[in-house]
Amino acid sequence: MKKIFLVFVPLLLLASACTEDISQLNIETKRPAAVPAPTLFSNAVKALTGNLATASVNTNVFRFTVSHWAMATYQDEVQYDFATRNIPQSWWTAMYRDVIMDLRESAKLISADASLAPGEKANKLAILDVMEVYTYGILVNTFGNIPYSESLNPAILFPKYDDAKTVSTDLINRLNADISKINTSAAGFAAGEDLIYKGSVSKWLKFANTLRMKLGMIQSDVDASLAKSAVEASDAGAISASADNGLFTYMAASPNQNPLYVDIVLGGRQDYIASKDLMDKLLGWNDPRTGAFFTPNNAGVYAGAPMGKVSTYVDFSRAGAKVIEAAAPYVFADYVETEFLRAEAKERGFNVAGTAESHYNNAIRASIIAWGGTSADADAYLAQPSVAYTTAAGDWKQKIGTQKWIALYNRPYEGWVEIRRFDQPKISNPIGAKSTFPTRLTYAANEQTLNGANYTAAASAIGGDVVTTKLYWDKF
Repeated sequence: MKKIFLVFVPLLLLASACTEDISQLNIETKRPAAVPAPTLFSNAVKALTGNLATASVNTNVFRFTVSHWAMATYQDEVQYDFATRNIPQSWWTAMYRDVIMDLRESAKLISADASLAPGEKANKLAILDVMEVYTYGILVNTFGNIPYSESLNPAILFPKYDDAKTVSTDLINRLNADISKINTSAAGFAAGEDLIYKGSVSKWLKFANTLRMKLGMIQSDVDASLAKSAVEASDAGAISASADNGLFTYMAASPNQNPLYVDIVLGGRQDYIASKDLMDKLLGWNDPRTGAFFTPNNAGVYAGAPMGKVSTYVDFSRAGAKVIEAAAPYVFADYVETEFLRAEAKERGFNVAGTAESHYNNAIRASIIAWGGTSADADAYLAQPSVAYTTAAGDWKQKIGTQKWIALYNRPYEGWVEIRRFDQPKISNPIGAKSTFPTRLTYAANEQTLNGANYTAAASAIGGDVVTTKLYWDKF
């Protein structure tokens, strides 16, 4: 009898257990099937930052393109060889798949969330769109005509390429709408979700205005009316102090460290060195940022290497500690950039407050202080006849273009845009260069095989899929 009872009790317990829902055990709590909208937003921003901040020769080689850094050993990318490692493919894929796709999915989820207050929903959707505009701006100003109106639509397997000017105009129109929808009295993303402004909607509004000013100014040599309206509408609302800067701040602990720290410090890389073009400017003008930008070589002096030439690593300066520290931030937009835009606007006759000289001085001063210098350092630098706005060499394009090129150190993609716009400063053609200065990247390689007809039409429309084809706004 006892044996029968012992068998019966487990069966009874098993039967009772089967009445409970055990399907919850199949849910992967650390790999959710439905990703929350804020997480998608954060992931998109982190992915975008990583690609803009890195110096990986597989992805972002613009520090070489703008002649801020040289390479000691491997010269392919320095010499404008972007095909060997298929850099255009990496850049293209990162922007479309890793950034825009997540931003769109986040917007879709927020749009469907009935629990959100109207003002909060509008702010979140506007912020997401501002970042999508930012990313499309990178794509259109890297490649020219791009898939846009039909991009990332699962119902369209072969998206057409839209005209670059049409895309750029639409991006400004989208910013106009986003700026009108942002309500600073309503909530946005929470501090832990917003990796740039930590939940400050008012700062996102300033960011959007600076972005509109920047995208507008790119049009200035081809559509002065569009540029003027965008810049003038943005001036008063754009970034007006360093406290408004849009920064992505990395962390000291893995896995969220600055890519330069991971690659150069943890990876032990000994090939990134200072370019002679930049170092000559820094030393020639006693630039107080020199020691923050670079370290001395092993002999204790600052030295830059010729672009494209195999060099001995220890003989040249390397990236400074402030550049490669684990928690070093990446700058998405700042007061320095905005003040240079205002200086240019004044020279172009646009109706913005202040003078070109005052904005030029403000930009340089803010850059020096951001890199650890003092107001006295800035005063001394600006007092030099070769730097002072009224006496520096060349026209306003040379003055603003050269100083902006220096100030955009460690923002290499932005530096590439500006050096194409100003054609200043004149940098050295690398030894062994595969082409003249690259004015765009070629299209992603898989577009030729996966979207061949539209690729061919786009390449023909822009004048050829080569790195020396100038984008429509690059007129000089």
